[in-house]
Amino acid sequence: MHTLVYLSLGSNVGDRAGNLKTAIHQLEALGKVSEISSFYETEPMEFTAQPWFLNCAVALETGATPQQLLAGILAIEKKMGRQRDGQQKGPRILDIDIVLFGDVVVATDGLTIPHQAMHQRRFVLEPLVEIAPEAYHPVLKRTVRELRDALPAGQAVRGIGQE
Repeated sequence: MHTLVYLSLGSNVGDRAGNLKTAIHQLEALGKVSEISSFYETEPMEFTAQPWFLNCAVALETGATPQQLLAGILAIEKKMGRQRDGQQKGPRILDIDIVLFGDVVVATDGLTIPHQAMHQRRFVLEPLVEIAPEAYHPVLKRTVRELRDALPAGQAVRGIGQE
């Protein structure tokens, strides 16, 4: 049985678009990539003294469990040079977050699904609305479009295609 999962990808070090494209290709080992949003240039949040990010959303059909998918994602990040011993929220070659995993809710020390901050992040919601506006947040009981539309003005997000 396959589950439709939505991922948020971001990069702000090196060839940002190349990093995202490589990661998307690597995700094929974990399932079938069925949709890819445009790329969006986004202003950093929290730690703002760093380069802007390039973000996108990906729909992945997978037979993996949430924990198996997380392990696969962490392996992709590591293979591409992601180091997790640096500053949290700082510059990174690649960041992949599991945003939604069907209607599954997970709350463990190492994994929270739906992503605990997705509803506060325009850089997650804007690309996700492009590919799945009616995707449903099983905890907040709202669609991705409703969550995006409820965001206050703020973080800059510019669609730039897929370069």
